[in-house]
Amino acid sequence: MRHTISVLVENKFGVLARIATLFAARGFNIDSLAVGETETPDISRMTIVVRGDDRILEQVEKQLNKLLDIIKVIDFKETRHLERDLALIKVKSAKNNRSELIQIADIFRAKIIDVSADSVIIEITGNEEKIQALMNMLRPFGIKEMCRTGIIAMGRGVK
Repeated sequence: MRHTISVLVENKFGVLARIATLFAARGFNIDSLAVGETETPDISRMTIVVRGDDRILEQVEKQLNKLLDIIKVIDFKETRHLERDLALIKVKSAKNNRSELIQIADIFRAKIIDVSADSVIIEITGNEEKIQALMNMLRPFGIKEMCRTGIIAMGRGVK
């Protein structure tokens, strides 16, 4: 079972390490991890995506809530929410196929943010399926390099 967990933490040294250690000690591999300040500079939001047994993850959530510096833990499993990921994809490109790459980027509402003699860099924001679909379309051109931010998530509606 896939879980997207949001953890509000005090923005202090060592918090990320303690949380990552807690997951690792329980045998959970973190599929995605994104951390950044919130609207309050002394609070950060960690968005963690893991796959695993619901029962064990429930124990991990309880242990997270006991850690110092943890403000709130939310498992979006049964909550209406939005998820987004950002990817930069460097693709082989020559003059004869650039227009095709531009069309593909447009279809996915992606942006070409850099052009060189032998490649273009495409920026895409969306859910995992959208990013994967774009990568599948670009693979025949030759993906030279790719990096992703990791998933961020936020509940829908009133806070």
